[in-house]
Formats: sequence, C-alpha cells, structure tokens
Amino acid sequence: MINVYIADDEVWITLGLKKLLEKLDMDIFVVGTANNGLTAKEEIGQFKPDVVFTDIRMPGLSGLELLQEIPEVSPDTKVVIISGYAEFSYAKEAVQHHAYDYLLKPIKEEDLARVMSSFASEGKGEEEGGAEAPEFDRMIDNVVTEIRDHYMEDISLTSLAAKYNLSMARLSEMIKEHLKVNFSDYIASLRIQRAKELLRDESLSIQEIAEIVGYNDYFYFTKVFKKVEGISPSKYRKSI
Repeated sequence: MINVYIADDEVWITLGLKKLLEKLDMDIFVVGTANNGLTAKEEIGQFKPDVVFTDIRMPGLSGLELLQEIPEVSPDTKVVIISGYAEFSYAKEAVQHHAYDYLLKPIKEEDLARVMSSFASEGKGEEEGGAEAPEFDRMIDNVVTEIRDHYMEDISLTSLAAKYNLSMARLSEMIKEHLKVNFSDYIASLRIQRAKELLRDESLSIQEIAEIVGYNDYFYFTKVFKKVEGISPSKYRKSI
C-alpha cells in the first residue's frame, strides 16, 4: 500500500488527481488532502504518507516551503511538485531541493503512472537491499552509454528518467554519483569537446558548429563554451 497526501488550493486539481490515482492498477490510498500549506504540514506530520503531491502556489506555506519543512515532520515522505508551465523554473528549483519529481499541469495519466511506478520499484529495491545494486549499476551504465551516443541530440533528464522508469531526482543522483558531475555539466563537456574538434575545420561557421553539437541558440552555445573553456569559440579558433 502506497499512502498519498495531496496539497493544492484548487479543488478540481485535487479531485482530478485522486481520480487518476484510482485509475492506476496499483495499491494506492489517499490518506488526506489540504488546500493550504499549514494544514498540509500538520496533517503530513500526523499521517506520515509515503508520497505528497503539492502545488507550488498555496496560502499559508508555498509548495517549496512545504518541501523544505516536510523532512522535519515526516523524514521518509517523498514530495512530488505539481505546477503550471509558468512555474517551470520553480519546479526545477524544487528538484534541486530534493523533491522526488515534478509534474506539469494538466497532469497526464502516463506521467503520474511513471512517477508512482518509479516510487514503487525504488521502494522494492530498498526492501531487497544489496540484490538491487547490480541492476542499478547496469542501468546507470546504459544511461551513460545512451548519453554518449546521443549527446548532440535533444536529450534530457526528463526523457531518460521516463525511459528507465526512475524519478528525475533519483536519476540525477545516480549520474552524479557515477560520473562525479551533474547531468547538464556532463552534456556540456561532451558537446564542447566535440565543438573544439569541429572548430579546426575552417569551412564550418561557429553557428553551424553550435547546431551540430546540439545548441540551436548561438549565444547560449558561446556562453557555455566560455564557461567550460574560459574563452569564446572565436578566440579558441584563432588560438589553434
């Protein structure tokens, strides 16, 4: 049984999420709901749910504030942030603050199923202990291989997490533990290394090179290149 708590000040979101959870072929029980962060914090401390779904904007305590306070009242509870497109940057910040995952409104059944399946499988792995370690080792090896093979394409942590049935937070931790660098920095290092090789070819413009290695925005490519190498692509080209 996975006990779930929902905190959202929009009643229709709460009801819709409950219906989606009921449709999943999983043993899930909604232990409570709240329309403000203060009530949510109090009841989460009482019920100790396995998973909390919380909106970012709520009266009392915001979702981000609730995220940071839940460990004090229920340390083992995982938090999934739900937000609109306009709050996407906040959702990314939430993952950095150890949110388990985030879902964009309107919540799609397949996205919810991915998150709950990920939680269930990770919980099973914790129960079985060391027996799961080889499986995770193989998984992260496959992930890294896929990144190396497709780093010049539109590859994202979100798509990889969905493919391997993991939460973004868990996959991000695995990559950082394995590579000693986070996902975005690893992608950047691979792309810039390839760009350095291509800059030796005078027939290619810097704009073309940016697009080849996966950056459609020339200025963003220049910014990343300078961050990694300390100089701009044009200056690097002149230096060689």
